[in-house]
Amino acid sequence: MKAHVEIGGGELMALQGAVLVYGSKGRAFCSWHGATGQAGQADILGPAQSLTTDFVRRLAGELGLRTAMEVLPGNVLVRTEELLVWWTPPACRTMFFRDTDETMSALSGRQFPQPPLVWAVNGHSLRVRALAANERPTESTDLFIAPYYNTDGGDGQVCQGSMRSPEEKGVAAIGQWERAFFQSEFTHHTGARKLTSHPGGFSGLWKSLAGKKRFPVAHLIPAKETLLAFANRAVK
Repeated sequence: MKAHVEIGGGELMALQGAVLVYGSKGRAFCSWHGATGQAGQADILGPAQSLTTDFVRRLAGELGLRTAMEVLPGNVLVRTEELLVWWTPPACRTMFFRDTDETMSALSGRQFPQPPLVWAVNGHSLRVRALAANERPTESTDLFIAPYYNTDGGDGQVCQGSMRSPEEKGVAAIGQWERAFFQSEFTHHTGARKLTSHPGGFSGLWKSLAGKKRFPVAHLIPAKETLLAFANRAVK
């Protein structure tokens, strides 16, 4: 077998080797086989060699999968090559509404108090949950449904619609994600689960909070999952 690949600009890439994966129920083993060959002849895979950690790291870097070194701010909870999870304390933020309810539309652009929030980003996917206590959560902290339109109460997934997800990755994009979420319009209920226990529902909750300073966490609904479960869900 002789294999060549061209990638933009006429760069010629030759076969260097192959990773073979052997598996059985619940177990897997990989081996590396270097390729050898002479001009005009087919490449031949050499004998199996064990995969070293150094080799895997080097391969990940060459494939562009290596996570860049970053200094993590104190609000970051989880950081992997795929996932970034952080939390924000209560804050007052401007919110925008586009709804058939004229009263809600009239409130668009005003300031509202927000509960503590947990955010999870995987690629261009965003999930949001709420916290009852204004403190850094641990893996066993129980989370609550984020009381926002466009956000599924079941899994916290945000329907982004016209919201533009940041092109930048890593902790440098945290502020961009938060701004993109709150600068978008909250337009519709997503999923089957209730978003708040407020007697007036979503509209009643936010109508009562316009111009206020503190979010009433008593109106949050338990999401029935911990921070660890939420993070694991976000990587699937």
